[in-house]
Amino acid sequence: MNWQEVKKAAKEKLKPYCRVCPVCNGIVCAGEVPGMGGVGTGSSFKANIEALNKIKLNLSTIHDVKEPNTSVEIFGQMLSLPVMAAPITGTTYNMGGAVTEDVYTQEVIAGSLMAGTLGWIGDGADPLMYGSGINAIKQNNGKGIPIIKPRTQDEIIKRIRIAEEAGAIAVGVDIDGAGLITMALKGQPVSPKSPKEIEELVKATKLPFILKGIMTLREAEIAYNMGVAAIVVSNHGGRILDHTPGVAEVLPEITEKLKGKITIIADGGVRSGVDVLKLLALGADAVLIGRPVVVAVFGGGKEGLKLYFENIKNELKQAMLLTGVASVKNVPQNILRV
Repeated sequence: MNWQEVKKAAKEKLKPYCRVCPVCNGIVCAGEVPGMGGVGTGSSFKANIEALNKIKLNLSTIHDVKEPNTSVEIFGQMLSLPVMAAPITGTTYNMGGAVTEDVYTQEVIAGSLMAGTLGWIGDGADPLMYGSGINAIKQNNGKGIPIIKPRTQDEIIKRIRIAEEAGAIAVGVDIDGAGLITMALKGQPVSPKSPKEIEELVKATKLPFILKGIMTLREAEIAYNMGVAAIVVSNHGGRILDHTPGVAEVLPEITEKLKGKITIIADGGVRSGVDVLKLLALGADAVLIGRPVVVAVFGGGKEGLKLYFENIKNELKQAMLLTGVASVKNVPQNILRV
């Protein structure tokens, strides 16, 4: 099995929901929500790609780096690379249903572990979505991270308890899911959270609490002040609000103030190991990858995902070698051409 074979198989299973384009950049699928595209004009999805593409690296080959180290510790877990699978649900209405929610989450968690990293699972209007992910985490000794929609406080805490019982490594809320109309239509309202509500959720568990969907320094500082363990700088893959900036545009403002104080994870438009290195140079501690993980799992199951992560790791190592970076734990900003 090679990556081209995985993509070919995925293209058949995902049509017409995803074309598995040569470059996954949100242009062809703009406005296709449900589906794999970005909301409205698709501007926010495309902004993630464009923001990363604007960043250039300084080629450097006169240095002492021979064997770059890609391993990193996140939430007490040693990972072979600073990349994890983003929480994605809706295999039926977003991806056509050729792979069920149960199978998808099982393959994401297992494939991530096979590659030496972690899979995150999501939540949705259908209770099977969160339940499938929790079952996958249980079956893999708790090695996964569940992310819950911004439901009412009681409903979130109920799901936090389920995550704790499953032995999950951490738990969180994708607060940018506050605008999901499908949740409200199915009698499961979601909404923004006040700082006090965030603090209540943090105090409701001993697990590291993650807030996913932060796109401004102001809200990153609120999360930090409320005791959040980690934030994910993310615009929800461009699927929530049209015309937001790309993640790589806002990330430096956040890391400049909060690097080292709170774990900062970036999620938006990562398509290569070079992209990973760019976000680490901008101050991220790790990154999430979404849509390509779907392609990997639909096209090759857990083995396809393992292959994909191995490709990303190899690209990352090569980029580190050619920019003089010894470890992903310390990526200097001066490798970027500004």
